[in-house]
Amino acid sequence: MSLTLDTYRQLGRSGLRVSPLALGAATFGNDWGWGAEQDEARRLFNLYVERGGNFIDTAVTYTNGTSERMLGEFAKGRRDNLVLATKYTTLRRPEDPNSGGASRKSLFGAVETSLRQLGTDYIDLLYLHVWDPTTPVEEILRGLDDLVRAGKVLYVAISNTPAWQVARLQTIADLRGWAPLVALQLEYNLIERTGERDLLPMARELGLGAVLWSPLAGGVLTGKYSRADLTASSPTVSPAEGESVRKSFNVALGGVTERSLAIVDVVREIATELDVTPAQVGLAWTLQNPDVTVPVLGARTVEQLQENLGALDVDLTADQVARLDEISSIDLGFPHAMLASDHIRIQTRGDLKIQVRA
Repeated sequence: MSLTLDTYRQLGRSGLRVSPLALGAATFGNDWGWGAEQDEARRLFNLYVERGGNFIDTAVTYTNGTSERMLGEFAKGRRDNLVLATKYTTLRRPEDPNSGGASRKSLFGAVETSLRQLGTDYIDLLYLHVWDPTTPVEEILRGLDDLVRAGKVLYVAISNTPAWQVARLQTIADLRGWAPLVALQLEYNLIERTGERDLLPMARELGLGAVLWSPLAGGVLTGKYSRADLTASSPTVSPAEGESVRKSFNVALGGVTERSLAIVDVVREIATELDVTPAQVGLAWTLQNPDVTVPVLGARTVEQLQENLGALDVDLTADQVARLDEISSIDLGFPHAMLASDHIRIQTRGDLKIQVRA
């Protein structure tokens, strides 16, 4: 069944309703050498919102603050119809260690900065961006709860954090009556599926909506890479060559491997069968996963965004999903693989259920 951007989904155990695809604003601004200039970024925003989209993702330091400033300008006149998500913990001032991390000082400073940059008096969804093991969890949770009680933040969430720490945070928040986490942002796509071991099952059990960054694996799932890239040296590029910068970045980080290209081969086959693009197949696979709430789109041009939004119309068959699952499968590891094994069965003895080896 086709979706639309106004086929809203509930975010975790909150009452917040968001579009099934979020617009990532990390591409707003060319400060990092590969983003969209102001006019193109405005076109991206307008296309998304005019199609019914309401969920936009940014962070206090994306493109050195340009992302939030542009987003705030674009949102004028329709702010209350949008769900603006931003993040804190990344360093805002290189010379000041307290301008980053998860501490209360960093948190309050980042939120005040985001409010100014966005030109708003409240943030709909605030993520802890990257886990900070040096800050006590009670300090993090109490600070987030204080901001919710003050009305500066409506909902809180977490990103890039081990599952056991997220579970610990959620349990403490529940026990103390503090604002609960309502969303978990993680990297998840056909190439990166390790979130299936702990993060996605935990999110499902604890009521966190799964929001995906890099659902196209940094562009690898669009089919732009070939086996020639496995041996090619990274090109020398200028900051203005945005596409080349990102391509060399992915190659250098090891995102292009024999395994990832084998996955892309199957993605391409299915795209041909459906007369759609590989990117649309990759996104459709995430949209049909019941454990996924929202993938975040990282389009740099209007053409890329239009292509990505086309994934809403792609309906993969059960056979196609099975082929994608098989080629991209991972070893779940212990104890997950053991518990899912055919060698483990449930024996019922009266009211007692016992796991035994078959």
